Amino acid sequence: MLMNAYKRFPVNFVRGKGPFLYSDQNHEYIDCVSGIAVNCLGHSHPAMVQAAKEQSEKLFHISNLYQNDMQTLLAQKLIRNSYHQQVFFCNSGTEANELAIKIVRKHGHNIAPNKTKILYMKESFHGRSTGALAITGQEKYQVDFRPLMGDVVECEFNNIEMAKSLVNEDFCGIFIEPVQGESGIRAVTSEFLQTLRELADQFNALLVFDEIQCGMGRMGTLFAYQQMNVVPDVVTIAKALGGGVPIAACLTREKANNIIVPGDHGSTYGGNPFVCAIAHAVLTELIDHGVVAAVEERGSYTQKKLNLLKVKYPFVKEIRGKGLLLGIQFDESMVKASDVVNSAFEARLLLVGAGDNVVRFFPPLNISLDHIDAMVGRLEQVLDNIVIQ
Repeated sequence: MLMNAYKRFPVNFVRGKGPFLYSDQNHEYIDCVSGIAVNCLGHSHPAMVQAAKEQSEKLFHISNLYQNDMQTLLAQKLIRNSYHQQVFFCNSGTEANELAIKIVRKHGHNIAPNKTKILYMKESFHGRSTGALAITGQEKYQVDFRPLMGDVVECEFNNIEMAKSLVNEDFCGIFIEPVQGESGIRAVTSEFLQTLRELADQFNALLVFDEIQCGMGRMGTLFAYQQMNVVPDVVTIAKALGGGVPIAACLTREKANNIIVPGDHGSTYGGNPFVCAIAHAVLTELIDHGVVAAVEERGSYTQKKLNLLKVKYPFVKEIRGKGLLLGIQFDESMVKASDVVNSAFEARLLLVGAGDNVVRFFPPLNISLDHIDAMVGRLEQVLDNIVIQ
């Protein structure tokens, strides 16, 4: 009946509350996946529920042909809390990246006909649509869908000399995730990021940050770039922006502003009143009610707990990440990350894997320390029963 696009676990969840999910068999699971960094406030957060109720009694959807107060309020909140000036709302991170591609390409065309090349990073992940897939540096996702969009050039992540050797006047854009999530919670170095900023400025290209997984508070600031010394021309966000409803955004600043004009781009559902009302409630919790401000403390506490597992188990190789964007790398010669995820599921702890034999640890951003203890404690029980290869 359903297209065979997902490898699903044998469970049907019917309700959730905070960091817990409940199956149709009424079994309780601790959720440390958070919809892959989506459910930043956990499940059924009262502020989101109230916003959904209030807005559903007013207006679900209107075309973007008309003004939309909730969209304006959400845009204002993002702009006031960022270094950017313009916002376009869409439905998913992939869509936000597709718009970013169009922005950098049009920027290039406005300068010179052959200024079309885009630099992207090896092991990156920007989405599964054909444009975003072309700048996703993982062959396993690309191979069956070629030919993809052309004039894209791959660079090794954090390789300064390689970036310098590749970028020239023909480049219109540079795409990077400040932390590569899908490939194993791999963080960019400040030196590499500064190099990309300098190259973009030197050759009049636009620097784009994909913060779909690492942004919206997960690293301890609303935007990941706010704790770096580099500000991107374009930043894409999604996932936690809606806390569970489908909304994403592409934000621009300065020379990236006003590139898109009527007719260049659009979205039927993007930024409708219903999703914007809920996203506004999410941002209010994150910013005004102190959730993001507490992420650093919660993240530090979690990392200390996870590092105790590293001391205890020889197959735990490294604890990666910052804030609550965390990954546990296992020694592949002894333990496969997929086995940990599967064993955790049997113990009713939900985890998700990543590249580089990493298991991601993504609790809600408003998680309590007691719930962190419960998550790590259950993970410890799982690791106690891991059979070393």
